[in-house]
Amino acid sequence: MTPVKLLPAALLGATLAAAPVRADHIEELVVSARHDTRSIDLHDDNLIAPDVARLLARAPGAAVNSNGPLTGIPQYRGMYGSRIATALDGASLAPSGPNWMDPPLSYAVSGQLEALEIYRGIAPVSVAQESIGGAIEARTLRGEFGTGREMELSGRVIGSAQSASEAYHLQGALFAANQSHRVKVAAMAESGNDAAFNGGDILPTQYERERYDLGYGWRTGDHQVQVDYGYNDTGDAGTPALPMDIRYIRGDLYRLGYQFSGNTPVALTVFGSDLDHGMTNFHLRGAPPAANWRRNEASSDNVGFKASVERPHERGLWRVGVDGFSETHQSDISNPNNAMFFVDNFNDAEREVLGAFIERDARWTDNLRTEFGLRYNRVAMDADEVDATPARMMPPAAALRDAFNAADRGQTDHNIDFVARGWYSVNDESSFYLGVARKSRSPSYQERYLWLPLEATAGLADGNTYTGNINLDPEVSHQVEAGLDFSNNRLTLSPRVFYSRIDDYIQGTASTNMPAVMFVRMMNANNGTDNPDPLMFDNVDAAIYGADLDWTLSLTGSWSLSGLVNYTRGERRDGKDDNLYRIAPFNTTLRLHYTTGDMSVTLENEYWAEQDDVSAAQREKQSDDYALVNLHASWSGIAGVTMSAGVNNLFDRDYRNHLAGYNRAANDDLARGERLPGEGINLFARLVYAF
Repeated sequence: MTPVKLLPAALLGATLAAAPVRADHIEELVVSARHDTRSIDLHDDNLIAPDVARLLARAPGAAVNSNGPLTGIPQYRGMYGSRIATALDGASLAPSGPNWMDPPLSYAVSGQLEALEIYRGIAPVSVAQESIGGAIEARTLRGEFGTGREMELSGRVIGSAQSASEAYHLQGALFAANQSHRVKVAAMAESGNDAAFNGGDILPTQYERERYDLGYGWRTGDHQVQVDYGYNDTGDAGTPALPMDIRYIRGDLYRLGYQFSGNTPVALTVFGSDLDHGMTNFHLRGAPPAANWRRNEASSDNVGFKASVERPHERGLWRVGVDGFSETHQSDISNPNNAMFFVDNFNDAEREVLGAFIERDARWTDNLRTEFGLRYNRVAMDADEVDATPARMMPPAAALRDAFNAADRGQTDHNIDFVARGWYSVNDESSFYLGVARKSRSPSYQERYLWLPLEATAGLADGNTYTGNINLDPEVSHQVEAGLDFSNNRLTLSPRVFYSRIDDYIQGTASTNMPAVMFVRMMNANNGTDNPDPLMFDNVDAAIYGADLDWTLSLTGSWSLSGLVNYTRGERRDGKDDNLYRIAPFNTTLRLHYTTGDMSVTLENEYWAEQDDVSAAQREKQSDDYALVNLHASWSGIAGVTMSAGVNNLFDRDYRNHLAGYNRAANDDLARGERLPGEGINLFARLVYAF
């Protein structure tokens, strides 16, 4: 429903404010012509993490599928990956590699974030093209235009360190602006070693990354133009839940935006990215025999646009727009010890979405507000012919190659989305919400064009090999959610219940493709391995339902309480007694805050229940429950300076998050196939200087 803005207050110690709660104030509730926005200040423990996706833990309904220190894949109410539309300053981005080692949110830098906006529940059709699982947008700091002709300088420098991975983060940003121009120059460097847990080290989880950004804005009257450029350079980084680790991820991100803020507002954005990605199974983790060394070199080229117009009417706004996004992927596997070995993993796999939408926001009375939206998307996909050394030597692989090359790989889907939402205010303290929607998503290029049994599955990290299915149908979800927003002088709470009936949900099922099964069995015989029979992406019917709640209670003086409660259940509804894969278990967070003057302290307890509702089809393992205690404090007694420090996992608990994936690397401290542990006790500190 509503976007939840996670505001990383440029200071290390920004904790949830403990100020008295007003009746019209639901976590900084802002009612605009378009939507309601809840803003949640972030704890500094999340701000020191290299993975921005971890910030989502502060939003109701959200979680993270973690495959490594930089590879957090957002999960929202049981959906994840490409089911959640993610934008960076209005620009979409397709990861460079087939296993999502660089999910879109990984290109957002925490210290440069102005807001991380999560649309709670059903997202408006104007927000994103395919938002069957919700929508997230990261907005970066660009500086503010000045009020006079003289250029004024401002900036911010951030440094942080943490003990669990012996990591550091350094970042600086400089802004210059007057009434017509603004310029931004920013740079970031961070590095960490293998993370420690109560029992040893998690190998490999080292990482290193640099980021450079330039921005220029021009304003005159009601017109504004913004140009942004970013360069990402990720070096060695471990992904122990995946079969390979990151050797490099390099690339350019660019965006051009125009806004007209007159009586009929207009917005136009053109964006793109060129990303290159190398990964191996031998340079960070224990290397297999020379014949089994693998190197994957991948790339993605992305181009998109969005144009929209808003037109006021007597009760609110009409919003009309068109948008497009095109992505092209290449992925080639080789063995540096054998020049004859190659696999065309994906050969110019293309996916293009062209969409149009219309939306109406209306306030019918002082108590009733509604939003209706309709969207059409045309999704066109194609891929070139493939080949591989195994296909030239093994009949099952040859049969898979020939069938793929002979197939009609060009596929086009025509998808319709519909959203209807309403808010009814009972009084100054309470309002009710109801939303219904039809949302759709066409298959990803991995789900459609993975021709040889491999684990290139957009970060599923279930340890299974898969083949794609060219003839997959789009997923179609019929959603309903309802809730209450309540706020008085002491208490705010915002519960939601939701149900999503998903037709043609795409997941792995036991393969009926005999050449694929024979190929995996032959590889087992040749290599002395015991990999299970492959899965294939297929359409099934499913349902996801549950409830989530965020709340705040003001106590006496400077004390307050706040918390989250999340419950999600995902299951098959096509006659199979099975559950959906990698669904977050029940979890709750309780925080006690003390704020006075320039100092704030937060004591936090988070509890995750066991997860025994697991996917038999994807051979998912159950997980145990656990609880963690964290302590954070911050101080801002010097003008422009904020210092923070704290400890996560205060009692050094050995725990396993259900969404962490399974260990794939040789490690004396962890068995292969064992669920990856969370970090042990982690001391951290951060210093921010703003001028």
